[in-house]
Amino acid sequence: MARDGLRVSVVVPVRNEASNIEPLLKEIERALLPMGEFEVIYVDDGSDDLTSDELQRLSSVCPWLSYRRHEFSTGQSAAIRTGVKTARASTIVTMDGDGQNDPAFIPSMVEMLERTGAICGLVQAQREGRQDTGFKKLQSRIANNIRQFILSDGTRDTGCGLKCFPRSVYLDLPFFAGLHRFMPALVQRDGYTVRFTEVRDRTRLAGLSKYGLFDRLGVGIVDLLGVWWLLHRSRRSPVRVDSRDHVDHPRLDTRMMQDFA
Repeated sequence: MARDGLRVSVVVPVRNEASNIEPLLKEIERALLPMGEFEVIYVDDGSDDLTSDELQRLSSVCPWLSYRRHEFSTGQSAAIRTGVKTARASTIVTMDGDGQNDPAFIPSMVEMLERTGAICGLVQAQREGRQDTGFKKLQSRIANNIRQFILSDGTRDTGCGLKCFPRSVYLDLPFFAGLHRFMPALVQRDGYTVRFTEVRDRTRLAGLSKYGLFDRLGVGIVDLLGVWWLLHRSRRSPVRVDSRDHVDHPRLDTRMMQDFA
């Protein structure tokens, strides 16, 4: 069930991506217009370029675009959380703001979530044909292998920014810096299923990468051990689904209302 008539809210965290905003927004608009009502929420995570100016300019001509700004950078997970708390739709899609995620895959991801029903807590995209440097590909392979060995979450590419999930499911997850990298394991911990879909990777439109795969390896390892602890010491009861739920969109937890000030 959509909130405020919106089928989906797309959340895009960015830091110093001024030159990538307009071309990516045009792609998002083309992809989402056939889906009905939507909104796009950019979260400027403490940029010191013209990102904020560009978002202000474009929001004046795109009625479906809004943005929030962090006065200083608090990290990708915090930026995503700000966007999700601001969102008005009950279905959320997150994506990177550098153009490497193709918005053309958003409709099929939303349909997969809706078709699977309330038992599905996440549709996770996994990239094919990675366009990163050889070093970043090696870094990604090592990080994903370590994560898979410890968490066994069935995900080979948790670093892909394209994710689709119910807003209420996300807001029930424990928040910490790095949450976006561990969503499959934590969603499964809460008793939901995770669906995967293959997407093509692209080169970034312009500029340099701002958020590394594990940002700082030491922090990534600490997060990984913390998630392992959550999986083994704080497991929640499985989600109960009746026979009517397999065709329904995940129902909104009415306690999770917009509380972003």
